[in-house]
Amino acid sequence: MLYARKIFCYNIYAMAVTIKEVKVKKQDAAFAELLRVWESSVRATHSFLSEREIGRIKEYVPEALRKTPHLLVAEEDGALAAFAGISGRKLEMLFVAADKRGRGIGKELLQRAINAHAVNELAVNEQQSSDRLLRTHGL
Repeated sequence: MLYARKIFCYNIYAMAVTIKEVKVKKQDAAFAELLRVWESSVRATHSFLSEREIGRIKEYVPEALRKTPHLLVAEEDGALAAFAGISGRKLEMLFVAADKRGRGIGKELLQRAINAHAVNELAVNEQQSSDRLLRTHGL
């Protein structure tokens, strides 16, 4: 179950996007949605991973989500669209569902992480070090 702590609303490209900080308590329907977004994002952006590697990594995602001190989620019209995980001042993860990419949701999550948690460092796969979103934020 996810419990919201802080809520921020944005109107990005005429869609209702809500960003809130949540805490993962247990595996339930909301947790399954986080995994769905994670897998959708990974399949869209991690072409360097094999099907087998995605499956192996997916086994560790639940524990990583539970251990993440700050988890920001973005919902579009009430449905989970993306999430970001923060530890200290480091962005540990940022995943946007494949069908939500290119709408500014990842940018808003990153900006919220910077503003609310003073994020100044991030974890990034070597294969994705040229990502435009990260470069535009000086990361």
